[in-house]
Amino acid sequence: MRPPGPRRPGAAADRAGAGPALRRLSDYAWRLLVVSVAAYLVLTVLGQFHLITLAAFLALVITSVVRPVVDLAGRVVPRPLAVLIGLAVAILLPAGLLALIGENVADDVSRLAGQFQGGLDRLEKLLEGAPFRLDPTTFDDLQRKISDFASQHRSTLISTLVSGAHRAFEVATGGALALFMSVFFLHSGERMWRWTADQLPTAAAGHLDRGGRAAWRTFAGYTRGIFVVAASNAIMVGIALFLLGVPLALPLTVLEFLASFVPLVGSPVAMLVASLVALAAKGPVTAIVVLLLIVVIGQIEGHLLHPLVMSRAVSLHPVVVAVAVLAGSIAAGVIGAVVAVPAVSVVWSVYAELRRPVR
Repeated sequence: MRPPGPRRPGAAADRAGAGPALRRLSDYAWRLLVVSVAAYLVLTVLGQFHLITLAAFLALVITSVVRPVVDLAGRVVPRPLAVLIGLAVAILLPAGLLALIGENVADDVSRLAGQFQGGLDRLEKLLEGAPFRLDPTTFDDLQRKISDFASQHRSTLISTLVSGAHRAFEVATGGALALFMSVFFLHSGERMWRWTADQLPTAAAGHLDRGGRAAWRTFAGYTRGIFVVAASNAIMVGIALFLLGVPLALPLTVLEFLASFVPLVGSPVAMLVASLVALAAKGPVTAIVVLLLIVVIGQIEGHLLHPLVMSRAVSLHPVVVAVAVLAGSIAAGVIGAVVAVPAVSVVWSVYAELRRPVR
């Protein structure tokens, strides 16, 4: 009869099934902890150099949008000249649109002031009547409180304006840096990427190349797709506002275009602004029609534009998109809300690519 051998530590726990489960859970826990700490450190460093980070992000956006034009022009002219043509188009189109908006607003400013005043008077009478029965002195008290607040906090308002001027200088600096970086990305981005990959060992370089190219495909596809979606939303809103006779239709159309870059919440917020303008200038019926456009445009965007335009580039569940937008807005405001979805999409595409076996 053989004597019983030494019992393996944790054998009873293994028989109960708790030992392997706990070890597996601890393995995932410490790996998740390490990844979380690394991600926090990366985000902290990027936050310390937020101007450079945003400039690099904007440069990548410009590159992804302008590169098809540059590649097309590069078939006819030398690459440097093609880059110049692409960037000229990217700069002149927004500049011309802003000039057109400024001229449109300047021509109608006096007429719009009268329309807004009349609209506010109509709104005041509406709220004073049934069923609201608002006290007629409420609006007078509100105007007086606003005037008192402005006079009491004049120094704070001035410092806010000065801070805004400093922020505008930072924006101009970041824009210049982004333009400078995009020139090199468009001209020799492929060579820059190959050089970066060549600095690593062969195995690591292969993983970096696969993950980086997957990230770029997702980012470029998302950026081009969101431009198409934003332009489609803006065209629909512009036509509707023009037919309804809402003032400031062109600036509100541009606002809708810019707001569409924040998924889920941007377009409704822009349409709420348009409805307020319609309420003040045209009355409650027109404002209600503009509010109904939120539902119509949301249905078209969710069931037609996103499946056709964005499905290949981004495969994220709407819940993930909503959480990403909320987390980005909490972390970095409007800029975080804009950057959150493409960042999550890129991370997911890299993860999916590196999990796929090499063919």
